[in-house]
Amino acid sequence: MAPTSMAQALNAALRDALAEDDSVLVFGEDVGKLGGVFRITDGVQQEFGEDRCFDTPLAESGIAGFAVGMAMAGFRPVIEMQFDAFAYPAFEQITSHVAKLRNRTRGAVTLPMVVRIPFGGGIGAVEHHSDCSEAYYAHTPGLKVVTPATPADAYSLLRSSIDDPDPVIFLEPKKLYWTKEEVPLPVEREPIGRAVVRRPGKDVTLLAYGPTVPLALEAAEAAAAENIDAQVVDLRSLVPLDDETITAAVSSTGRCVVLSEAAGFAGVGAEIAARVQERCFHSLAAPVLRVSGFDVPYPPPKLEHAYLPNVDRVLDALDRLQWNDEPDITWLGEGAA
Repeated sequence: MAPTSMAQALNAALRDALAEDDSVLVFGEDVGKLGGVFRITDGVQQEFGEDRCFDTPLAESGIAGFAVGMAMAGFRPVIEMQFDAFAYPAFEQITSHVAKLRNRTRGAVTLPMVVRIPFGGGIGAVEHHSDCSEAYYAHTPGLKVVTPATPADAYSLLRSSIDDPDPVIFLEPKKLYWTKEEVPLPVEREPIGRAVVRRPGKDVTLLAYGPTVPLALEAAEAAAAENIDAQVVDLRSLVPLDDETITAAVSSTGRCVVLSEAAGFAGVGAEIAARVQERCFHSLAAPVLRVSGFDVPYPPPKLEHAYLPNVDRVLDALDRLQWNDEPDITWLGEGAA
């Protein structure tokens, strides 16, 4: 079996959705003849025609607004925002209309649409090409937010997102586009809202999603050399969040580190840490820690290695956890008592 990349899995998911449902449309900037900046839609227009896969003007707010009208008319649009920060001009449409129309019409009008957004760093891109914008969407009621970390999940979750009656923000980790695994497509579709344990462990739980899942697995292997058995949970879905799997995983180890590539302050990682603390308080042997990007604008390409979370930072977090039965309040901060 030839290995399949995440980009190929996404392409296959779009093709299969288009083939099975005439109401599915794919459009955005350069998705037609070019096949998208990352070639996710490569060959789609040639196979399904310009009526099903087409290019739009360079106007993200127009792309999102057009998709709202198409969804209201009975279509299932799948739109592509070329890069994470390019989606910001469409943010008003997404938060004011896409997220609220079902509620505004008391369920009379639904918007079964998918907004595909390549996000995150790690590819040496310049400003406006490496943002992690998941917190904006996750904070907006009415939107579902998912992000795959494997080719199999990329196919499965995209198919489930296209089938969903509600709008889905589909975040694609750019640096994972070319990761490969041996997976026979199509794969069974996973429902949105279920996390998965990628690596069992008994000492500490690493919660990760999207681009930080491979980092969590690498850090777990490094921690094993220090006799720390780390469990890795891939969240896959940020909204809805699989509290049941998260709570069971953290309760089984008593320690938790949340990994995210986005800036730490008020991020998704902070929400996850708060929910873990609320639900697992009596099982925790140490405070819930976070490893994230820094609270600064994304740096130039030559400096992104200093910004992105890495194995050493995860191991440093593990060192900060309480590994004995003695009470330890030093984590409260310098001078705390």
